[in-house]
Amino acid sequence: MRLRWTAALLVAAALAGAPATAQTAQNDTGITTETQDRHNSGDSDLIWNILGCLGLIGLFGLQRPSDNDGYTDDPI
Repeated sequence: MRLRWTAALLVAAALAGAPATAQTAQNDTGITTETQDRHNSGDSDLIWNILGCLGLIGLFGLQRPSDNDGYTDDPI
């Protein structure tokens, strides 16, 4: 089960790595914004997306297993 989640997250990270199409419209002064410059630069942040995804997957390891036996309520 965990392998399926890992594979799904890696696929999602790979698809998210594709840069979105930036708007080419300029503001009233005719100067592109900083965000538009970053989107138009063509730099790929795929490695940072994968690294961040691995960090989020690592957070799942911090969950403690529940000691609830099903007969009593979990302590808050």
